[in-house]
Formats: sequence, structure tokens, C-alpha cells
Amino acid sequence: MKVLVIGGGAREHALCRSLSLDPDVSALHCAPGNAGIAEVAELHGVDALDGRAVADLATALAADLVVVGPEAPLVAGVADAVRERGIPVFGPSAQAAELEGSKAFAKDVMAAAGVPTARSYVCTTPEEIDAALDAFGAPYVVKDDGLAAGKGVVVTEDVEAARAHANACDRVVIEEFLDGPEVSLFAVTDGETVVPLQPAQDFKRAHDGDQGPNTGGMGAYSPLPWADPKLVDEVLRTVLQPTVDELRRRGTPFSGLLYAGLAITSRGVRVIEFNARFGDPETQVVLARLKTPLAGLLHAAATGALATFPPLRWSDGAAVTVVVASHNYPDAPRTGDPIEGLAEVAEQDAPDAYVLHAGTRRDASGVVLSAGGRVLSVTATGADLATARDRAYRAVGRISLDGSHHRTDIAAKAAAGE
Repeated sequence: MKVLVIGGGAREHALCRSLSLDPDVSALHCAPGNAGIAEVAELHGVDALDGRAVADLATALAADLVVVGPEAPLVAGVADAVRERGIPVFGPSAQAAELEGSKAFAKDVMAAAGVPTARSYVCTTPEEIDAALDAFGAPYVVKDDGLAAGKGVVVTEDVEAARAHANACDRVVIEEFLDGPEVSLFAVTDGETVVPLQPAQDFKRAHDGDQGPNTGGMGAYSPLPWADPKLVDEVLRTVLQPTVDELRRRGTPFSGLLYAGLAITSRGVRVIEFNARFGDPETQVVLARLKTPLAGLLHAAATGALATFPPLRWSDGAAVTVVVASHNYPDAPRTGDPIEGLAEVAEQDAPDAYVLHAGTRRDASGVVLSAGGRVLSVTATGADLATARDRAYRAVGRISLDGSHHRTDIAAKAAAGE
């Protein structure tokens, strides 16, 4: 199987790493990729948002499967352009991807499907915003209706901060605050059959103790020792399958990766949001534990064959990933700084720990430089969370990037049994 992956972050590096280890993959390509992905896949300089260009590349490569990683190309219809060429593609249509592209659309689908979620108002005027903020009270949850790279949500006790964020958005969803821990649960679907993966938990705030601004995610771990063993089955029954069924009923079947962001509240499981693609950084730990070869699973989803796909196999162990971010992330991150220590991790920590590149590039002399806000996802596996966590942080300690920062508490409570 020849596979083309679209994207250039740590999620795509995790996908490419797993695909490169799959014996059924004969050739692996990525566009545009990054410095780390270049070690396992052939890179191509294509605009990931240009559906025709991506489809042309997939055709030229005679790709048997195209995997669209990020949300922006999906919402832009890249998967549709590839499908029109008759090439199997893992990723929903532009219409189905509105489940992530519009918070208001997602709320409408959930209401029709009977999926449990927070009560909410969709607002377009200052008057509607003020009324919604007054209705729910603090803590205020304000979500930009459109795509915002994981940073469009503000949760605050400060009504003025909430109002300012809401008024800066064209359309905004204001909803009740959901108490309880958050869980990310991915599911692979072909539009009918839904196959859930293992749950993970990510850490959105920039600093230790869940302090600081919201980010795209600063780390993650899997499994969740504190979660109810029946959680996955419950979410499949009450959230994932009803959502897929509702989208199919509407004539916009969802094929690809359905990501449910969940709150385990005192009143039960509630959906915080849906995403239409693998989450970053949760993908890094979920794929680290998946023993089933990835290409066959994604191809089955892309070709409507999930109903006959064998049950997934998982490692009994744990995985932890820690994001190393550039100076000043998530505000205006500095780029172009050299990254040192990557070879040391490869020599001394592999295969238990490895570095997945997020925002990196090589200069003319071959030096790896930072090229984004989130630069690296340092990922490790182990028999348990404590072991995986120790290995991840040992590897982080070998890496040097001027001005960088990372959280030191990823998976700490779960590893300690709290």
C-alpha cells in the first residue's frame, strides 16, 4: 500500500511513524511534513489547503490511501477533492467536517441525535452575548464558532474577559460550565460502523497546575487508570454511534476520525466538543499503544469495510507525551532557534522514548530549527504510567532549545494514583 499523509505537525509525525512500522506500507509520503517526518517519509511541497494540488499529488504517486491530518484541510474540502479522483481517503467531507468547523452545527447535530452536552446559546450580537453570560454565570465558557487551532475557547471567572473574547468572534457559542475531569476519545468510522480507540487525557493550559493561557495541548497520557472501565462502551452507545447515525441520516455521512472531547461530570458524561480528525497531542499516546497495524484500519474506514475488520489489539502498558514549546508560546512564538539533543535521545532512550516533531525544519546545513509554537512531542512508553512518565521526562532533559518551556506535571496525578 502506498500512503500519502497530509499535514506537518506532531500528529502527522505520529501517524507517519506508525504507518512506517506497518509491513503493508510499501511507500510513505507526506505533504508538507517536517524535519522529523522526513526521516520516515518522502516529503512533498504541496499546499495542504489546496484540494486540487493534493489530489494531483495523490494521483501522481498512485496512492492507495490518503490520510488528511489537520482540521483546516478537511473543512476546506481536501478529502472531497481526493475522493473525486477515486482514491480512498481517511477524513470526512467538508460538509461532515463542519462538526468541528462550526460549534453551532455540532450543537444542532447533538440535539437531533440526543447526545448529552452542555446547554448553550449561539450569539451574534453584543446584546445576545450579554444575555447568555448573565444566564449561565461564572465560570464563563465562550467558544469561537469557527476553527481556531485549539485556542478559540476561553473559560474564565472574569465576565469582562469572557465578553471581550465573545465580541471578538463573528459568531460565538456560550455554554454552561461542565465540572469534572476531561477525556478525549477517538473513534474510527466509515460512516456506519464505529470503532472506538483507547481514551486519553490532554493538558490544555500552558503551565503546571493547569495555569496560564489555553494552548493546542501541552501533553497527554493513556490509559486512564481512574476512568470507569465501561466508559468507552457508554460513549460509543450514547455519543459516537448516534452522531454518526444522525450525520448519515442528513445525507452527509462522516467517514474518518471522530474525536469526542468529554467531561465526566457529576451528572454523567457530557460532550464538550467534537473534532473531525486525530487530536494533537493525544494521537501521540494512543498510537503508541495501538498494536493493530494502522494502514489496514484507516483503509477499511476509507473503503466502508470496518464492519468486517478484526478487533483492535492494544498494548497493556502506558504512554506519555510531553510537548516542548518555543519561547512565548502560545502568544507570538519565536522560531528559528537550533534544537540540540535529538541524536542523544535516539541513541540513549530508543525505543522506549522518541521525539515526534511538531514545528521543525532543517536549514541549509542540516541543523534542525524550531518552526512553530509547539516544537516537539517527546513520547515514551512503559509498563505503567510512572515508568512511561519517567522515560519521557528523561528524554526531555536531553533536549536543548533556547527559551523553550514545557509542563513538568503531565500525567503526574494519574501516575501517583490520584
